Amino acid sequence: MTKTYQIALLPGDGIGPEVLQAGVDCLKALKGDFTFEFTTFDWSSTNYKQRGYYMPADGIEQLRRHDAIYFGAVGHQEVPDHISLWGLILPIRKELQQWVNVRPVQILPGTQSPLRGVDKIDWVIIRENSEGEYAGQGGRSHVGTAYEVGTELAIFTRVAIERVMRFAFDTARARDKRLCMVTKSNAQRYGMVLWDEVANAVAKEYPDVKMEKMLVDAMTVRMVNNPDSLSTIVATNLHADILSDLAAALGGSIGIAPSSNLNPERNFPSMFEPIHGSAFDLVGKGVANPIGAIWSAVEMLNFLGETTAGDVLMRAMVKVSADGVRTRDLGGQAGTKDVVDAIVKELGQLQSKL
Repeated sequence: MTKTYQIALLPGDGIGPEVLQAGVDCLKALKGDFTFEFTTFDWSSTNYKQRGYYMPADGIEQLRRHDAIYFGAVGHQEVPDHISLWGLILPIRKELQQWVNVRPVQILPGTQSPLRGVDKIDWVIIRENSEGEYAGQGGRSHVGTAYEVGTELAIFTRVAIERVMRFAFDTARARDKRLCMVTKSNAQRYGMVLWDEVANAVAKEYPDVKMEKMLVDAMTVRMVNNPDSLSTIVATNLHADILSDLAAALGGSIGIAPSSNLNPERNFPSMFEPIHGSAFDLVGKGVANPIGAIWSAVEMLNFLGETTAGDVLMRAMVKVSADGVRTRDLGGQAGTKDVVDAIVKELGQLQSKL
């Protein structure tokens, strides 16, 4: 029996529509006992400027009806970043309880890391995705005066820390049983100390997993100087956000980096997106790197349970990269369509052998 997946497409801004279409083209080229029905939601910054909102009042309810959300990019030169972020992507993550963000990092064959002598990185960064420094708690007072005050409260709860730690330990157990817990409890003595205490308590449930603690500032040095010493990494909302961008650059380009915003209980749809921005300087030139979006489609397939299709798409993507079909940010000359066409062709060859 053929399974039909309802996929919500949020192309967003800049190169978002281009890279998302690249991913859709690859998904449509897959064969199996499944099919996709795509529904596009044009909740872009351009529309925000015209109507004053990103999502309509029932936007979250519309998204709930889907099996997954596939996202392009958000951000516009004429809209302050805090408005676009809090108008679209953060409400989706919060309302649909996508409390963990997962970002795999690898150096694809044929891709060169800026780290001299490093040809392999294999990390998974687990990001707490619901609270911490991005809880949205705080405010401003005495606005416009010399005494203006802005407060930003980082919220840490035992329940949220426990669930992301268990997710991280389970991920590490399925890999090589190494977990690096990132903290800043030397300076942030309340929330981050709770973070450490809960991590240590959960660690007792996983005696087969070796957990070590790393201060976030020292972690940036270790990622550069000793990448082989790391495997699975868990960090707070802000820390993992920063570290994962560094990781993407160390992997060769932020243009290849995928991410998953997961509701592990599967009560709500999860969202899959490349981590790059809207890159308006590339719009319409046909040169945007689609790999981050296509790799995010791989992660979506795997989370939906279509792991065979996910593996085939990943293999095709890796093979095309190894063959030298790469965009300019990776040192190649290929355009967006060239990469997609090569992957679709490789998918045909791989699937003919299944």
